[in-house]
Amino acid sequence: MSSSPAADALKGFTPKPALDYAAKVGLQAGGFGLFISALQTAFGKHNHGAMGVVTRTGGTIGFFAAMGATFAFTEATVRNSREEDDAWNGAAGGCAAGFLAGLRAKSLPASFAGCIALGATMGVYDYSGQLAGVQESRDEKRARFFKKPPKPIFEAEPASE
Repeated sequence: MSSSPAADALKGFTPKPALDYAAKVGLQAGGFGLFISALQTAFGKHNHGAMGVVTRTGGTIGFFAAMGATFAFTEATVRNSREEDDAWNGAAGGCAAGFLAGLRAKSLPASFAGCIALGATMGVYDYSGQLAGVQESRDEKRARFFKKPPKPIFEAEPASE
């Protein structure tokens, strides 16, 4: 492992701050958990009113936030320790988040299954390029869209008189 920033710059690797990334993703996942909790409250029968989002199904918010933060922290930690940005980082983060999902079910086999399922899913997603595709400039897209007409097999000779 290199210890100088100059050596990191030569390799093209820049470390990702794990706690900052985990906090950011944890908050985003918590927001999504709030949305899911609101849906659970809206479609369920209860007498908690609007506070049912927090009191009745509020565990969903914390669970989503914990899964997001666990994924992000594990992914960044593995990335920084290996000094490589590849699909294995996402697979490790997915495995940790899937294991946490299985622990919510209070089952160790479900934890291992969640680790395998979410780890494989995130690994394949990262390996395939994260659905980003190929970055093309506007001119390249235009040239590909407006194809040139094919050349004739033989060209007619000009008539000479």
